[in-house]
Amino acid sequence: MNVTRNRVVRPRRLIPRGRALAAAAGALTIAVTGGVAYAATVRFADHQVGTEHADGLQISSDQVLKPLGERLTTPYGKFMGTTVSPDGRFLAATSNDRSVSLQVFDLSTYSLVWRAGTAAGVNLRLSDNTVGQESPAYSPDGTTFWMPNRTGLTRFAVNPDGSLAAPTRFVLPTVGGANALTSGLAFSPDGSTLYAGLNGQNTVVALDPTTGAVKQTWPVGIAPRSLALVGSTLYVANEGGRRATSGDDTQDSYGTAVPADPVLGTSTTGTVSVIDTSAADVPVTEVPVGLHPTAMHVQDGVVYVANTNDDTVSVIDTATDQVVQTISTTPWQGSEVGYAPDAVAVQDGRLLVSLGRANAVAVYRLGATPLDPVSYVGLVPTDYYPEGVFPVGDKVVVANRRGIDARGPLITFNQGTGTTPATGHGTHGTTASLTRFTLPSDVEVRETLTPQVFSQNGWGPADTDTKHATGKRAKAVPVPKRIGDPSTIKHVFMIVKENRTYDQVHGDMPEGNGDPSLAQFGETVTPNLHALARQFGLYDNTYDVGTNSAEGHNWLMQGDNPEYTESSAGEYERSYDTEEDVLGHQRSGFLWTSVQAAGATARNYGEFIYTEGKPSGTWQQYYCATKSVEEQGGDPALLTTPELRGNYGSVIPSLNEITHPLSPPFDMSIPDLYRAAIWKQDFLANGPQDFQMIWMSDDHTGGPVSARSNVASGDLAVGRVVDTISHSKWWKDSAIFVVEDDSQNGADHVDGHRAPVQVISPWAVHGTTVSRYYTQINMVRTIQQILGAEPLNQKLAAATPMFDAFQKKPDLTPYSVRKNKISLTENIATAPACGLDTPASGITAPRTAPEAVSYTVAWEKWKDKQHLSGRRARADYANPELMNRYTWYDVHHYDVPYPGDPKVYLPDEVPGAALPGSDTD
Repeated sequence: MNVTRNRVVRPRRLIPRGRALAAAAGALTIAVTGGVAYAATVRFADHQVGTEHADGLQISSDQVLKPLGERLTTPYGKFMGTTVSPDGRFLAATSNDRSVSLQVFDLSTYSLVWRAGTAAGVNLRLSDNTVGQESPAYSPDGTTFWMPNRTGLTRFAVNPDGSLAAPTRFVLPTVGGANALTSGLAFSPDGSTLYAGLNGQNTVVALDPTTGAVKQTWPVGIAPRSLALVGSTLYVANEGGRRATSGDDTQDSYGTAVPADPVLGTSTTGTVSVIDTSAADVPVTEVPVGLHPTAMHVQDGVVYVANTNDDTVSVIDTATDQVVQTISTTPWQGSEVGYAPDAVAVQDGRLLVSLGRANAVAVYRLGATPLDPVSYVGLVPTDYYPEGVFPVGDKVVVANRRGIDARGPLITFNQGTGTTPATGHGTHGTTASLTRFTLPSDVEVRETLTPQVFSQNGWGPADTDTKHATGKRAKAVPVPKRIGDPSTIKHVFMIVKENRTYDQVHGDMPEGNGDPSLAQFGETVTPNLHALARQFGLYDNTYDVGTNSAEGHNWLMQGDNPEYTESSAGEYERSYDTEEDVLGHQRSGFLWTSVQAAGATARNYGEFIYTEGKPSGTWQQYYCATKSVEEQGGDPALLTTPELRGNYGSVIPSLNEITHPLSPPFDMSIPDLYRAAIWKQDFLANGPQDFQMIWMSDDHTGGPVSARSNVASGDLAVGRVVDTISHSKWWKDSAIFVVEDDSQNGADHVDGHRAPVQVISPWAVHGTTVSRYYTQINMVRTIQQILGAEPLNQKLAAATPMFDAFQKKPDLTPYSVRKNKISLTENIATAPACGLDTPASGITAPRTAPEAVSYTVAWEKWKDKQHLSGRRARADYANPELMNRYTWYDVHHYDVPYPGDPKVYLPDEVPGAALPGSDTD
């Protein structure tokens, strides 16, 4: 890293149109710069996630972990926010994903000492298990502890041993339909006033800590996150930036219009509000900083602001409330996007900035005064996604949101008729960790630890030969080694499915590393996925990165899951999937915009959009129309009668422009066979674009048929799409990638992130098992490499394309679709007008006994509220404890208890039923 005064040197950075990098006059900018990168994750070879190697523990995000110092792991979910007690003895964390929302660690014994939530075995059960948008806080004297919640706060008394007691709920009112979504907290020095950011209402309130009464309210910028008090001046980091003004292009986030780029649909401002708390009539002012300011730290008259989506730290002089320097946190020359600075601290003259997406803490040497420019030292390795950095005595304690990845307790899944419960690793086996170390010398950080972090991230050296010199043209190959070189592949298709693990689908294939006992949707249910794997290659060591759909679609469409989604996962109130939430979008754009920037064309069939524009048709109507057209030669117009014809689009301008308006997004009332038929009509009429995305959601399950009928329908739909392409004139230069958005709803004996992936092309390796370590990130990079698109961020820039998935000579043998063996109408309550599906296999499901009908009615009413279909359909909305039982009961006809339960439950009897689905999904 180099220090540059008064200018920013940022080669190849993608800046949305209309966005200005504003800084105060005379400000300094500390820039970490470089050139083009060489991808080096190829060195992960055939590592399996969860295995230890000389260079560290392999995880699912194209990284290995080997943190400095001592590691303390916890299996009770990922950390959402952390804080240290005033005396430095205890660290408390809000957490998510295991029904444990609070954990307390004793730093003197370096152990977990207390837990609260709704899970079995916690020390204290909470009536409100929701987690707010920022870290909890101790009072200045350490006697009380405050936890932000969705609709207010919870105060606890702090016992001498660090445990918490006597919770008291303080509810804050809903305003204009928006919950408080309590975020950052700050106390006055004497503890008489508690300031709280209300992230959902764009305000800050002053509370009486004794009564919870609101004493004063101030309007601030959009989505306030952290607070910092300097004397009587309160600084508020506004993740969404300033309020919109007349003439701004905007896009919404939680009901607020946010200034946004009119093409990319990304936010364009970040601000820190400045409040004079000593005078009621002084207006709030704002200091412009980088995008998505989140964490802040006060030290010696300056406020350090981590601009998470901008990869910078702003330094505000509290005497003038001006930015005096901007520190770049982009340590690798390969990309200037995607490191996610999310916490700031100072120890012994050194500034520490955690880089969540780099699994590292960046170290800077402070100047002679706080206003002088800092100098970059290097990086210290941490565990997965550091989110808090705390100097405690002579040690540094780092709170790592995802710890050692999803290596917690094994999870049991059931998927219904024809399957048995399966126990194995799952993505919701999430962990967190603390790492603790003595900060090494600058020399050790620079010369030993920094190269280690580079290696663990796959960051290669600068490579000046990434493109051929002008006038020289390389020979076309399937996946060029240099971006911009020609490919034999001209048309790329991405089919996005939902939620399955490798073992769940391919565990019964002896050709790969599978566990047959976990194959809940084996070859009987998925004959096409099995046949495709045998013809075009089986991938048994490829991983999805996200825990759930909210993360999974981001990884596919952005090559990253931005910090906004990472940190809002404790609540998911602002949004779940962030397709229509501008704050969930990285500044460099999306996969399709990178393809378009390279001069290629794109077309979207339902991916990354919501269900606005859905008509009134039922699953049965969609099914019958598709059956008539695809199997009986009926009039294609049957697919677009008024009750079936959608009008879908996106609030992201660039995506809306390429979206086929008849192609449905996620909605379990529309079978994938219909999606495939709509796509086929457009394909045959207009041919393919250079890049096209198709969302098929039947794998999610939860439609009006059994789970295995849903999966069988999705399998048949994929088979039909591949059959159509492979029998077309475009087959010779096409490649089809079939991927699950995530693998959260199944078990796997290797790791819950291991997922079924297909690479289908004349140029794909045929009849081969590919066991090289790959992830969705490698797949997205491969698509970009084929189409000449620049990587969107450092994760994609570091990823090695899937060279092993392709061969030098094409095999033009087409694929012929396999018929389904499972009835596509199994367990349906109302038969379609065109009749039930009766495949030649003769496999049928039994019917529900009369005495179980009342349970059927109750559970169907529950299902109707889970947004599985219709205009408000949302992937993964339902509480998993209830969804798992619904699936089990549905296919066992409500007369067999769920494994481990003493009886068949009604919905409100299920343990954990009070939790909202987003709490754990």
